[in-house]
Amino acid sequence: MDKPVFLQTTNQQHFETLLYALYYAPRGRPRLYILGAQLANRYLTASDLLVGVIGGEGSGKSTLIKGLFPGLELTNDDDGVNLKQTPIYDFSPDDFFSAHTFHMDIRYELAFRQPFEIVDAINKAIENGRRVVVEHFDMIYKALGYNANIIFAIGEEVIVTRPTVFGPMPDAIKKVVDATARYRRMAHSAEDITSQILATDYGYNRRVLHSDVKRGFTIKFPEIPDISIAEIEEKVKKVIAADVPISIAGKDLIRIGDWPDTFCTGTRTHCARSGEIENFRLINRYIYDPIWKEYMLVGIVGEKYQAGIEDMIYYEEE
Repeated sequence: MDKPVFLQTTNQQHFETLLYALYYAPRGRPRLYILGAQLANRYLTASDLLVGVIGGEGSGKSTLIKGLFPGLELTNDDDGVNLKQTPIYDFSPDDFFSAHTFHMDIRYELAFRQPFEIVDAINKAIENGRRVVVEHFDMIYKALGYNANIIFAIGEEVIVTRPTVFGPMPDAIKKVVDATARYRRMAHSAEDITSQILATDYGYNRRVLHSDVKRGFTIKFPEIPDISIAEIEEKVKKVIAADVPISIAGKDLIRIGDWPDTFCTGTRTHCARSGEIENFRLINRYIYDPIWKEYMLVGIVGEKYQAGIEDMIYYEEE
């Protein structure tokens, strides 16, 4: 197929050298909004007309998109319900008041439309200078026949990449984020269980602050608390062994077993049951942060794992 006009160039002065950038994927809407805004400032350009977004259900794709493109009307919601037709299908280049940025959720669209209809809509928009933000980009890439200008993917980390003909390819990126996303859910669930135990058993109600560590979490204290780390760890492990359900209990609320509903701004980023948390442990000492002068309780889940990032950018010889 012929390349869309926006991909054709006769005077390319710069070849992109960014392979990929990695960021922690923070838990909770506010911090993911902030990260999205920072990524937009650092990486997005006016010529990025096709933006791919990749990640599993509940990984935070929609939240990241809202941070990248404040005010953009998404064509789906967290319940997977679309109340009106996706606006891109009504796009006309002659309409002066037409939107300049469209959003598409390919998983949703494929339930109602053929791939060629989706491809035609994307091509028509970008050939007329409109930007299209494509959620689940990996599901339409092969039918589309060309890669995005820039891809944002979210699993345990947020990956930013500018693909070339040598990759990274959407399927390879999806494989990486799918392999790591479950550790993010484990860490978030373990953090909320630990916080609940600190509140109910020790009277410690921490301020709303999620901090990141590789495959884990930190809870900060202004001074070393008189709380046994081994004792906390044992109590958390009992909850994990009990395999209690973890569910959304309302807006910004989750329910862990029989505990009272707990405030959380990342309600979808949890395991379905506590028993899904693997190899939980607490570092056996409070880690001092000399910059902020705080002491951190650090929790870790899972095992050390090679995510396959290098394979994502490896070009296979034919």
